[in-house]
Amino acid sequence: MKWLVITGIFILSGCMNKQEKFEYLQFGEVKPASWIKEQMNRDLAGFIGHLDELIPDLITKDDIYGQNRLSKRDKKKDVGNIKEGADWEVQYLWWNSESQSNWRDGQIRQAILTGNQEQLKKVGAYLSHILSTQDSNGYLGIYDKTLRYKFKTENGELWAKATLLRGLLACYESGTGDRQVLLSSIERAVKDVMVNYPVGSDPFKVEKSFAGICHGLMFTDVLDRLHQLTGKQEYLDYAAFLYQNYSKNKLMEEDICLDNILNPRYKLKGHGVHTYEHLRSLTVASFATGDGQLKKALDIYLRRIDSVTTPSGGPVGDEWIGGRKADASNTGYEYCSIHELLDSYSLLLQKTGTASFGDKIERLFFNAAQGARHPSESSIAYLKSDNSWYMTGPLNDTVPVKKQTRYKYSPVHQDVAVCCIPNAGRIAPYYVRSMWMRDKDGLVAALYGPSVLETNIGTQKVRIEEQTNYPNDFVIRFKFSLDKPEKFTVKFRKPAWTKGFTLNYPHEEKGNYLVVRRTWQNGEEVVLELIPEIEIKQDIQKQYFFTYGPLVLAHPVAGRQVVTKEYVLPGFQDLQVTGDKIVFGFDPQNKVCRTDKDKLVFRADLINPLTQKSETVDLVPMGGTILRQVTFK
Repeated sequence: MKWLVITGIFILSGCMNKQEKFEYLQFGEVKPASWIKEQMNRDLAGFIGHLDELIPDLITKDDIYGQNRLSKRDKKKDVGNIKEGADWEVQYLWWNSESQSNWRDGQIRQAILTGNQEQLKKVGAYLSHILSTQDSNGYLGIYDKTLRYKFKTENGELWAKATLLRGLLACYESGTGDRQVLLSSIERAVKDVMVNYPVGSDPFKVEKSFAGICHGLMFTDVLDRLHQLTGKQEYLDYAAFLYQNYSKNKLMEEDICLDNILNPRYKLKGHGVHTYEHLRSLTVASFATGDGQLKKALDIYLRRIDSVTTPSGGPVGDEWIGGRKADASNTGYEYCSIHELLDSYSLLLQKTGTASFGDKIERLFFNAAQGARHPSESSIAYLKSDNSWYMTGPLNDTVPVKKQTRYKYSPVHQDVAVCCIPNAGRIAPYYVRSMWMRDKDGLVAALYGPSVLETNIGTQKVRIEEQTNYPNDFVIRFKFSLDKPEKFTVKFRKPAWTKGFTLNYPHEEKGNYLVVRRTWQNGEEVVLELIPEIEIKQDIQKQYFFTYGPLVLAHPVAGRQVVTKEYVLPGFQDLQVTGDKIVFGFDPQNKVCRTDKDKLVFRADLINPLTQKSETVDLVPMGGTILRQVTFK
């Protein structure tokens, strides 16, 4: 192992990383089916497909990457939110780049995965425009020549690029647009950064840092994926440099800094979204360098995240963690945090092959993510909590914060920030991308749900159709289509929650995977049945909750919806919801059972606080609820 020392920064050089267990497939090789595809189509017909029409001033009229690039003349920016203090003004300047590019990333990916022709036309027009903004030296970004790479304070240079290039990478991988032109454009943009912030420089040394400079660490997303696609070690080396440079500087978001991680008295306190997305940068640096201290830090950081995670998988982030532990009633989570933590667990699953990260991803996607969507409206909650009795602005109507408007349903959330809506459009495509992966032996069914895989094995294309209503049903059928027999291995993740399984092919169990090695024939069908049971668990607050397979169950609370805003486009509105707060208690003699063999409906005996007597109440998967009680004292 050869180490290169540059002004105190240690970077692994001269060898390809051999530690990673799985590989991502090319984006678009896994497509959704059934309920996941239906949900994406609803989003494209709703807030994801029409965000540019709902808030044109932020999304289309501000050509922030082109003719409206920021210059020294710009002192303020219209982002449509409630500004909370003059010291924060500088951070608003870059906000529209995040809103635009994260929205584009989700819109692009959903259009590709669903084959939505109307949206694909929008994607084509967007690609033509954004590529036309690239300077001859490769610069793609939001600043003119007087500002770029010359910052001494808060800025969005790297962050604007990271959000933009993630969407362009999806186009390149899927063949949407000219692949050669796209890859050249992406690599030129990345090399422009590497030239202007060379290894040994200090890109994260600024005064008065806010969210933008700290989000900029996520440029490592682009670098890691480029390394995976091209095999060029320079990208991985540069990702490690960025993490190490960030870690040594004093910045607003410091949970991820190495000294803080290794300090046993330190508690997570930062803005939740940063804390959970930065997990990916630490992961990339750890695997890029093979450094034992970074590996130790990664293990510590993951344990800390476990301490701020609620039963649904939702991590504290309403919006700051503030040294707290997760509490189902008194801490909320941002939709952005749900997505970023899911994406970080996905990266860990890819690099480590550890099946438990698949369990964490499914818990987040099926519970926290679905439970923060409105079941029938095209809107989401910016902030949500596991136990949710009110959605009227503040947390459960108990926090007297004058300007707190985040606990409500909206297709925009412009009064706060247009960040959670774009991430709500990204989360399903990122889940689908991770459903299948490769390893040295063949394919890995890493996450479950209805999907269609089409990829090359050997010299031919293999198609595997995953037919299931998972997680609402636990029989999963995999139908194989291929032109001629092909020998390869398929690994099926065995979830930790399953109490047993049946698999209709000879297999072996290895590291929580069911391994089938054979020469596959056209038309074969693997049938995997996972066996869930109703389980009673305790969270870190010692409150009880119920699960069924990957699903967290909740007692639904009836609510009264009030429309607080209507948009120009018909069918879009902001909603607040009130309910009757009756906090049931846990009955030690509790009896809980499933009441319908065709539907996921359950009943449990709980203590009614008004009568102090046991009462039988309904439980349903929390992903379909608005107001609910999940934990019981």
